[in-house]
Amino acid sequence: MGSLQLQDFAAGWVGGAASVVVGHPLDTIKTRLQAGHGYGNTLNCVLTVYRNESVAGFFRGMSFPLASIAVYSSVVFGVFSNTQRLLSQLRHGDPAHAPALTDVAVASMMAGFVSVGIGTPVDLVKIRLQMQTQPYSKANVNPKPTVPGFPVYRGPIHCFRTVLQKEGIAGIYRGMGAMLLRDVPGYCLYFIPYTFFCDWITPDGCISPNPSSVWLAGGVAGVISWGTATPMDVVKSRLQADGVYLNKYKGTLDCILQSYQNEGLKEGSSVSCPCRETAASVSTSLLRIS
Repeated sequence: MGSLQLQDFAAGWVGGAASVVVGHPLDTIKTRLQAGHGYGNTLNCVLTVYRNESVAGFFRGMSFPLASIAVYSSVVFGVFSNTQRLLSQLRHGDPAHAPALTDVAVASMMAGFVSVGIGTPVDLVKIRLQMQTQPYSKANVNPKPTVPGFPVYRGPIHCFRTVLQKEGIAGIYRGMGAMLLRDVPGYCLYFIPYTFFCDWITPDGCISPNPSSVWLAGGVAGVISWGTATPMDVVKSRLQADGVYLNKYKGTLDCILQSYQNEGLKEGSSVSCPCRETAASVSTSLLRIS
């Protein structure tokens, strides 16, 4: 039992680190499209970032996620797996008993709540670092006394300390409401389809799914999860990017209303990245297989 608990946390750690290395360039493009202005489409955003900032621009702000997302994924996937086992123990007297759908849903919601507590400051710093060289182009707003296009923060620690000093704990957890609305249903719509597809693909008589089944189930579940989570991810990104040069939004509802009124439903939906969940789920299942 104890070794299984440690395996879940270790697998989340490995998966989280892998997802950052693979997914950070796409995440940078996603953030720029969601929170920035003037790119038009994904290809133009890629070309603009490369032209202005070279390859390093796609990896801007990666050091902090690389150090922290591993812990984040470790805790989230560890909480999910161990909550499932606890519920199976309470219901059936056996932690290894196959979880019911309601158990998966409860464990997913627990993982979502935990992810917000850890992930909001991590995402805030990552997005601020990704956006701090982003020029703004919006009328009727008063920029802060900082020149757009030039770095505001010297690094992740300086960014965290600056936000904490100027905006307090509320600033560090800016966008938390939107992240709750993203992650609680988002993890439900990830873990439930993932569990279903793994069980469906795994041949009868096999105890654990094979690696190819894990990859397929993780990819499909990631698409389903991010397809529904993207609107709140856009809102979260805009709230967290807000404050580098501008203070545009009063809160989650105001951001939703302004985004919809100005751009409709399509903005920021062209790029989403289920890499984090897919990589972590793969590493978790592979450790179980081994």
